[in-house]
Amino acid sequence: MATVGLVLLIVGGLISLVGGIWFLMVAFQHSILWGLGCLFIPFVSLIFLILHFDKSAKPFFVSLAGGLLAGIGAVMSGPNMDTGPGTIRTTEAARIGSPA
Repeated sequence: MATVGLVLLIVGGLISLVGGIWFLMVAFQHSILWGLGCLFIPFVSLIFLILHFDKSAKPFFVSLAGGLLAGIGAVMSGPNMDTGPGTIRTTEAARIGSPA
């Protein structure tokens, strides 16, 4: 399950990256100031998305879908919390290593 989660995390991250770059390309095609603003100034991307939703909707949703996929993958491959009978916890490992 962790391997599938890791694959989803990587694929989702790449899809989100492609969507983000595509969004920046749309902003730069509209105006160099919009592109620089989206790249360097917080919330300008959101303003550009709202004002130019017809052009920027597809890259936004591609990036959003990639982020959701990466999030699902992160949850699936989360930290190993196995506390079954064969595992040694940190406190037990410290107790074993220290003199009694």
